[in-house]
Amino acid sequence: MTAPGFDILEEELKRLKTIDRPEVIKAIGTAREHGDLSENAEYHAARDRQSFIEGRVAELEDIISRADVIDPKSMKGKVIRFGATIRLVDEDTDERSTFQIVGTHESDIEKGKLSITSPLARAVIGKSTGDSAEVNTPGGGKSYEILKVQYK
Repeated sequence: MTAPGFDILEEELKRLKTIDRPEVIKAIGTAREHGDLSENAEYHAARDRQSFIEGRVAELEDIISRADVIDPKSMKGKVIRFGATIRLVDEDTDERSTFQIVGTHESDIEKGKLSITSPLARAVIGKSTGDSAEVNTPGGGKSYEILKVQYK
């Protein structure tokens, strides 16, 4: 994953441990004071929230411990690899798009962050400026021309 993606996961983990976890523990304590736990909706909601938080903490700790952080700025070349920012044009519609190829845990297509495991990323890996890439999509095949490759 990229360094910014790693930092986002670390920030989420820190927030869960320092803010969300103590808040839910306090909410469980307050709900317990209200009496019968079997009919206490506040208690059950707080316990569900605690379960979610603990699961996410475990997931983030696992991801972070196994992460291989790659800095795209240290890479050069015209061949598309992990971390590349690419400019593409759809050969049928002439629609242009720009994406950075990132790890699965940091992908966000709305922000132009394309998962390395996506069909489009797999189709362009190893290609260079001027090459075409065929992508199988649920709506049928699409063809893209690679306009620009850069590492930033």
